[in-house]
Amino acid sequence: MPRSQKNDNFIDKTFTVLADIVLKILPTSKEEKEAFSYYRDGMSAQSEGEYAEALENYYEALKLEEDPYDRSYILYNIGLIYASNGEYIKALEYYHQGLELNFKLPQALNNIAVIYHYQGVQAVEEKNIELSKLMFDKAAQYWQQAIKLAPDNYIEAQNWLKTTGRMKNIQGY
Repeated sequence: MPRSQKNDNFIDKTFTVLADIVLKILPTSKEEKEAFSYYRDGMSAQSEGEYAEALENYYEALKLEEDPYDRSYILYNIGLIYASNGEYIKALEYYHQGLELNFKLPQALNNIAVIYHYQGVQAVEEKNIELSKLMFDKAAQYWQQAIKLAPDNYIEAQNWLKTTGRMKNIQGY
């Protein structure tokens, strides 16, 4: 039974019903509809913490989805799962793949920055100041890009950039 038929959550049920209506109305191919179904099931599984199932669905969606914009969100969600499992290198790979298809994905830029910032903090704890500076600078670069795309978001990152003197080259600052 598809995950979309198992949802007990009102919001998930509502989303599923609306998504099914949209799929029936829009002139899309069988593959596109199937890709969206896998994507939707992946999101549902991911929201319930069923990461292995979510990944299976996302990988199936990637096999079928041809639209670069839609593929970018699938790749982004795969990156989210790897990041939440502490597999930061894999997460970075998927975030970057998503950005190659859709450079206007500020949430991917933010998540990349978060990973680099975390690595900077780890380097500080290991007393590797040179590496920490490199990681913090990389985090700053990605946060600046994210903030350019979504200036009202990432307030904590903006504050960090200001307090560390890294708030440069962003319009309005």
